[in-house]
Amino acid sequence: MRRLLPLLALLVLAGCTTPPDPDDRGPAPRWQPRPGLAWQWQLSGRLDPTVDVPVYDIDGFDHSAATVADLHRRGRKVVCYLSTGAWEEFRPDAGRFPKAVLGKGNGWPGERWLDIRRTDLLGPLMAARLDMCRAKGFDAVEPDNMDGYAHPTGFPLTAADQLRYNRLIAGLAHDRGLAVALKNDLDQIPELVDDFDFAVNEQCAQYDECALLVPFVRAGKAVFHVEYELDPEDFCPRSRQLGLSSMRKEYELGAWRRAC
Repeated sequence: MRRLLPLLALLVLAGCTTPPDPDDRGPAPRWQPRPGLAWQWQLSGRLDPTVDVPVYDIDGFDHSAATVADLHRRGRKVVCYLSTGAWEEFRPDAGRFPKAVLGKGNGWPGERWLDIRRTDLLGPLMAARLDMCRAKGFDAVEPDNMDGYAHPTGFPLTAADQLRYNRLIAGLAHDRGLAVALKNDLDQIPELVDDFDFAVNEQCAQYDECALLVPFVRAGKAVFHVEYELDPEDFCPRSRQLGLSSMRKEYELGAWRRAC
């Protein structure tokens, strides 16, 4: 009888217990980069995957799922760079943007600001771009040109228009399991810090604006920051004090970097 009891118990358990359905486990938790993480930002040139940092930010269109998988094998989280506030004539989906949403140039060759009020037109286009990031296996997205309301775009954009659009982009990213960065747009950080998972900033030290990014750090969210013209010794002490992940880059954002 002693030999039969364990078997009988197993049979009872087998009859009463249903194995968990893999589909019932829910989505994986979204990545949340914490303050102080080192990073690499490379948007031009041949990608150098050997920089020993935990985070890579690369162009979403220019790189394949195989590149993302290789970076994952190297222990990196990978951020998908996209422009969500400006049209770029060199992108494969450029022809899908109606002329009505194209505004003035944003200072970069072949780029024009978008009329972010037209979420009926831009929403599906940006959703498709974020689908691409998800399909390639990216962990997060860096949506660029998210502060058009503060520039001469050719459209009468307001701060409220920008908040609405930025939250739309954040929601689309989150719906796809992607973490999302607030790019620049410093004046709206108090309203948007809860909607975004981390921040990406250019030149806050040069313009004496880095303290405006502290709400992200206080919320336990990384701030990935670059300077182009200042020497690291001029901004790194303050960056460390504020909890920013800072480095010096060249404007073309190739592989070269000097981290704090």
